[in-house]
Amino acid sequence: MSTVDEPVKLKERETLGKGLGSLREQGMVPAVIHNHGQPSIHVMASETELVKVYKEAGKHHPLDLQIGSKHFLALIKDAHFNPVKKNLQHVVFQAIRQDEKVEAEVPIRLDGEIPAEKVGLIVLHQLDSVEIEALPKNLPDELVVDATKLIELHDRITVADLVVPEGVTILAEADHPIASVVETRAQMSEEAEEEAEAAEGEEGAEGEEAENTPAEGEGAVQDTPKQ
Repeated sequence: MSTVDEPVKLKERETLGKGLGSLREQGMVPAVIHNHGQPSIHVMASETELVKVYKEAGKHHPLDLQIGSKHFLALIKDAHFNPVKKNLQHVVFQAIRQDEKVEAEVPIRLDGEIPAEKVGLIVLHQLDSVEIEALPKNLPDELVVDATKLIELHDRITVADLVVPEGVTILAEADHPIASVVETRAQMSEEAEEEAEAAEGEEGAEGEEAENTPAEGEGAVQDTPKQ
């Protein structure tokens, strides 16, 4: 049984506001459970335990939260990390029901070797996860897309290419790019040089044409007025 399939044991907390700093110094992370419009439940757990759970469950795997003798089925809706120290600061859980569809953020995995990378092209990853809707029992741990389609320059895969299990609805736009094959910096630089040379050639041709064209009144045969 993995960590996310075991009950996540939490303790109720009374510490709020400014007192949370001392709580974190003790290695505990404050959290809150939003419970279907009822008053939120303030809880806490060790940082080590919650980081482990978040790494496995992400924002898509249902969790069994245990507070004493009470149990709540929930998803992690947000996990806030300190931008400098990178330690977990706060977690928000959303209680859910087995018979009600929920929205969740599921990671995307590119499956297979990418031919474009083998020939030196760059693959730009534009979407790492996607919002879906499903019953808790149907929530996948990931969505897979065939990466072997990325072969030549400008090839791309989109949300429409995702393999979607039955009972799962993707909420993102179907044409939203997941990954695209783009030019390397060397190729972009080479193209820029070629364009510059072409532009210089055109300017030179225009300049020569202008020099060879007589100015108005120059070299023109004037009619001799009749006497």
